[in-house]
Order: sequence, then structure tokens, then C-alpha cells
Amino acid sequence: MILLPYRRLVLNNSNNFAMGSKYFLHKPSVTIHKTIIPVLSSKTHLFQNQRLIFSTFASKPISPIRGTSNLSYRPQRIPPPVSGVVLEDPVEGIAESEHVKALKEKLSQIGIDIGSCGPGQYSGLLCPMCTGGDSNEKSLSLFITQDGHAATWTCFRAKCGWRGGTRAFADVKTAFADMKRIGKVTKKYRQITEESLGLEPLCDVLLSYFSERMISRETLRRNAVMQRRYGDQIVIAFTYRRDGALVSCKYRDITKKFWQEADTLKIFYGLDDIKGASDIIIVEGEMDKLAMEEAGFRNCVSVPDGAPPVISDKELPPVDKDTKYQYLWNCKEYLEKASRIILATDGDSPGQALAEELARRLGRERCWRVTWPKKSTIDRFKDANEVLMYLGPGALREVIEGAELYPIQGLFNFKDYFTEIDAYYHQTIGYELGVSTGWRSLNQLYNVVPGELTIVTGVPNSGKSEWIDALLCNLNHSVGWKFALCSMENKVRDHARKLLEKHIKKPFFDVRYGESVQRMSAQEFEEGKQWLSDTFFLIR
Repeated sequence: MILLPYRRLVLNNSNNFAMGSKYFLHKPSVTIHKTIIPVLSSKTHLFQNQRLIFSTFASKPISPIRGTSNLSYRPQRIPPPVSGVVLEDPVEGIAESEHVKALKEKLSQIGIDIGSCGPGQYSGLLCPMCTGGDSNEKSLSLFITQDGHAATWTCFRAKCGWRGGTRAFADVKTAFADMKRIGKVTKKYRQITEESLGLEPLCDVLLSYFSERMISRETLRRNAVMQRRYGDQIVIAFTYRRDGALVSCKYRDITKKFWQEADTLKIFYGLDDIKGASDIIIVEGEMDKLAMEEAGFRNCVSVPDGAPPVISDKELPPVDKDTKYQYLWNCKEYLEKASRIILATDGDSPGQALAEELARRLGRERCWRVTWPKKSTIDRFKDANEVLMYLGPGALREVIEGAELYPIQGLFNFKDYFTEIDAYYHQTIGYELGVSTGWRSLNQLYNVVPGELTIVTGVPNSGKSEWIDALLCNLNHSVGWKFALCSMENKVRDHARKLLEKHIKKPFFDVRYGESVQRMSAQEFEEGKQWLSDTFFLIR
């Protein structure tokens, strides 16, 4: 049966007809059969062929994803189709072109718009799961078999990895149910060389830049730090090598902007330096790796992608889904022999989050952590390169030699809280000791402490609301706090007037209570309105 919306079917002895889809207007694609009986008489008509059903026709694509250029190509770097997909046997006796049409229809139903992609070809398309990320990358590799009976696909974006397969006349859900049985896809990475990337030895300007950061020419030479030209700009090139071969490259410009070569293997920076090592140091940046070498530690590597903003509260994903930390699994054989791994990540919150994520994957029982020296009574140095620059290689060695076992979750030592205790002693802990009300006569009796509830009581018309409004103005002026106000007894305009008068210290109107003080000017009024908007929110 065929559903034809919002049209009536008109048949006569000639084969002229009209119906609700433009695809039926192409006569060669449809065979009209003589005996057709209308079953329903409404705006939507259902027709049943007593002898034969209409021949197969192409369905309209329904993918929500914008179509690509519809050009098929044979890229050299896309791997062969995924093996291991369980597919049902095809229906016998159906033309190849009809297999392709049915295949396109099934793919369109799951969001893959293949356009004019033909059998026997690999095609780069937009992935319906990740939509190519921010750059709309055509990362979905689709392969249609030569006979047009089946298709397989894999998205090669690191954060996606969607893959699957289906057959022209198999139930697509059946194929999806067996996707877990597909083996891991081995991605083919770009082969790069110093010549293909246009890398050059470091110029004098960059050598001076490293020298200011206490990194010697010998360390730069041994780690093959180079440069690359982008127009008039010269950027630093950190070469990532495995067994001496260049596998990736990361760049840094003078504004500390980083980017990496696409489609290359993710590994640690300095990977060859930890081959066979029992003690390993992991740092957060390439500069820190070079700094460690200046302090005498070559058994050090840097992560390639920096630190996460926070510690994940989810369970560890499977290895093939752990895309953010794929470099760990790519270097697994280098890490397996290590009995002591020192996590010398940055001292800020993201750096500590990175240390925790690494410890979760490497095993806390063999991880150690460092504590960076104090820069002042409050702050500490952030990373290895800072310590090298300000305190020298000897101090950096002491930090590494003083590394402590990574703490067991939930078990702490008082020294873990020394920073907080120091701030408490020096009364630099913040607002926890309270903030002055702005009236000296109250300072010995009452301070405003975050997290505490203050209740102001008094007889009616004794000025409770006026005093609270004045307190809020004082707190905003002294520490910049903002407030949400729920004052149902005040009209908004009246409440605004009272707050503006307390803020500007001039009357809103020319009235008797203003005594000899001149009314606020129009400019003061406009500036006061902006202050109101920035400081208060209304609950009505």
C-alpha cells in the first residue's frame, strides 16, 4: 500500500497522472497498474493495488543535516571498511540499482545523506552524530560495496567515533544491535617529516626567548625544538617523536596560542626519554619538560593536550571511548614498566584536576605528587618552568626529590591544609571572618558573615527596612557585593528612590527632608540607575 498525502490520483487510458510527491512525476521511475481501488475518501487517500504494488521508487531524503558537495572521492588515508558487521542475507532477484535506492533510504533515515555517492567508493560526509564539530569537518567515512548491497561507516573525529553498517534489505535496527561486536577501528595517521612541515632550526630571536626562560641550546637541540614560518610570523615547533621518528608536531606563537598537526598520533612529548624507565615524571607542558631536563631529569614527558577544567564525576570510560586521554593508551607499553610516576602538573585547579585524572588511569598506588614552593605568604609557584626561572635548577630538583605518595581518596594529612591554615592565621582567608557594616560603632558587636542568617526585628515604623537598605549600600561600596531584594511592601519606584538617595547621598526631589542639600542632578540620576541595575535584582 502507498500513502499519497493531500492529492487525488487521476488515471485514464493514457499514462498521465498527478500525485503528492514530485518523485512520482518522473514517469520512467513508476509503473502504473490498471486496477487501483480507493480505500479511504478523505484528504489523505490510501490506494491498494489488487494485482501488484507500485514498483520500488526512491524516497525523499529526510536527513536534518545539510547536504555535502555530493562528490565522491577515493582518499588515500581513509582505512578500509569496518569488518565484523552482522548483516542479514539480501533478497534475491532484485536489481542492483534498486539495492542502492533502498540503501540510500535506510541511510537517510539515520541521518546519513549520501547524495550521489556510488557503489565501490569511499566518501567523506558530515557525521549526523557530531555534525563535524565547530569546523563542520566531513569526518564520516562511508563505504558502499561494489554490488550496492551494503554500507559501512566510521566517524574519525576523536570526540565522536560513531560507526556502524547496514544492508539494503536488512532491518537496520538488527545491524545496530550488533555494533558492539565490531572490532576497534585502527585509524591511519598522517605520515609527516620535517621537510613536509617546513620546519627550520630556531632563529636567534627564539633562542633568546628560551634563554630568558633558562632553557639552554643543548636542551633545545636534544629535544629537536624547531620553528615554522606562517607568513611573516615565526612559531615554535615542538616535535613529537616515537623511536626517533616524527609522528606529530605542536606549535606555539608569541601570544601563547597552541595548535597541533591534524590527523597525527597523540603521544607524550619526549616519549623516547622514558623508554624502559622505572621512574617517570609527567608535566603539563612542553616548556616544563624542557625545564625538568635543565634540572637533571630526562625521564620526563609532557601531556599533549593540557588540563581539564575540573575533575570528572563520571566513571572511567572504556579505552576506545577515552578520547581526551588517548595518548595514555597509545603509550601504554612505555608506562607499564614504571613503578613510580611523579605527577608534576601545574599548581592551579586545572592542573590538579589533570593529576587526579592521570592517577585514576595509571593507578594511585604508583603515583606521587609534588608541592610547588611558595612565592609569597599566599601564592605558590605554578609550574616547573616558573621554579626554574625564579629559584634555579637546584630548587626544582628539591621539589621532585621531595615528592610524596599520591593521597588515598578521603585520607589526608594536616600538611594538606597548611595553605588554608596559613591564610587563617594571617587573616587573608577572605570574608569568612566577616565584613564591616560600615558603622564603626557596630564593628565590635556585629559583622556580616557569608552563610549566616541575620534577622532584624523592631516595632513597626522603626526603620528596619531603611537600615537594611543602608547596610546593603555600605556592603556594595566596601566589598562590591550584589543583592537580590524581596520587598513586597515597597513599590519598585519608591524602593529605587530610597536606594539612590543612600547611594548618591542627595535627595531624589526638592523636598523638606533634604534640608539644604541640592537635589541629585540628571547626570547623577543616570549614573545611579546604572548602579541600581548592576547591584540589585528584584524578586516580585
